[in-house]
Amino acid sequence: MLSSIRTTNFSRASGLVAALLVAAACSSGGGASSAPTAAASTAAESMAPSAAPASEAASEAPSAAAGGALTLTVATSATAGKYLAGADGKTLYVFSPDTPNKSACTGSCSTNWPPLTVAAGGSAPTATGATGTLATFARDDGTTQVSYNGKPLYYFANDKAAGDTNGQGVAGKWTVAAP
Repeated sequence: MLSSIRTTNFSRASGLVAALLVAAACSSGGGASSAPTAAASTAAESMAPSAAPASEAASEAPSAAAGGALTLTVATSATAGKYLAGADGKTLYVFSPDTPNKSACTGSCSTNWPPLTVAAGGSAPTATGATGTLATFARDDGTTQVSYNGKPLYYFANDKAAGDTNGQGVAGKWTVAAP
């Protein structure tokens, strides 16, 4: 019994360490990070994807397929205000460390925050109700990501349904994409 309790506690501690590493990868923008805090721990827990494997979470990110044009819409949340929504009404986010048409979210970060992409050679989607400029750019991994006014757009792996805004404010660097 004591062995079982120790194993359970070790598993929980290992999970927390993994979540903190994910938070550091998604919030540091590649720079040095400071010691974890309670806020970082909370952010890490909210950033961890569901039980789906990482490859499955990334593959679930809606994108504009070749020949099928994607139209973004403007949605409203009582807590997040107006924001851009992509396929199936899923919330789109921006990451503050990004620079114009350059994503700082790569590796495990892009597993938790799948970029909005289009097929190679595809055009940018249109946006109903938004007045900004939609464009595309090449990511370092070779995919083509969509940007809004130069800000790369992402989904959040923990948003499961249209209208979910679970990524709003995560790590103080993720916000809904305002139209």
